[in-house]
Amino acid sequence: MKKSQTSRTAQAMSMFRALESARPANVRLFSDRFASHFISMPMRLAVRAAEKSPAVQDWLGKYIDHRWPGARPSGIARTAFIDTALREELASGIAQVVILGAGYDSRAYRIDAMKRVEVFEVDRAETQRLKQGRLAGAMKALPSHVAFVDMDFLRQNLSEALGSRGFMPQRKTFFIWEGVTNYLSAETVDATIRFIGSCAAGSVVAFTYVDQRLLDGSGVFSLSLNVVRLLKAANEPWKFGFYSEELPGYLHERGLQLTEDLGAVEYGARFMHARKEQMSGYEFYHVATATVGNAGAEGCQK
Repeated sequence: MKKSQTSRTAQAMSMFRALESARPANVRLFSDRFASHFISMPMRLAVRAAEKSPAVQDWLGKYIDHRWPGARPSGIARTAFIDTALREELASGIAQVVILGAGYDSRAYRIDAMKRVEVFEVDRAETQRLKQGRLAGAMKALPSHVAFVDMDFLRQNLSEALGSRGFMPQRKTFFIWEGVTNYLSAETVDATIRFIGSCAAGSVVAFTYVDQRLLDGSGVFSLSLNVVRLLKAANEPWKFGFYSEELPGYLHERGLQLTEDLGAVEYGARFMHARKEQMSGYEFYHVATATVGNAGAEGCQK
């Protein structure tokens, strides 16, 4: 992705979250008032129209699902999945939250319990500056409990970057790694997982990944051509995936125990009551959680 170009996929996810937030309070899965600040003006106008008219809301959802089958329900349901896991850990007394590849994630601002913990948002400097500028337009002041950590995963050391901003590896932490692993190299994913696995015992990571069979061509998936075009236009190729049957062993070798791994059809059904056909086009997408074992209690030193 070019330096001057913000992530188009991140903007698309913000649009999905904004539309979900425009639904009536008794049916929406979450409320993200910040999402509309990260999308283009035409998108904002569409969201405002959806807020005023259920018919527009319905039409927009159908239009998006026709153009990019599975992308919207997958994105909404995975957000709800991670929100639920995060809230459970916040209730259990975690001290820190690290959002890796934070992009336009707004959990630090829209979830009240996040105010009680230290939050570290990790992303590239240009994305961080843009995000802070947009947040400044939506808030009176940036919150003191959030530290913006400038880092390029492909070129910098995560432990050093976090340490420079006050991250304490001996404290139980919840890591969020949403919509990122598929853009990284195997070496970068390995280094990040090992870092998390060496952190305080009981720390948890929630992350997404794509089925490696999609990337190597050994699986049959209904990936929309429009999604392929979007990724090519945005210069954001998918590079990495997991074979789900190998994930437990991969994590165990790096100090973590897999606690849950759901494919898009499964998490779509759980959080949106989505039918299988609604997730068609994104069956290859997964969201998983894993917990750091006792071996990680010495802290993230490597």
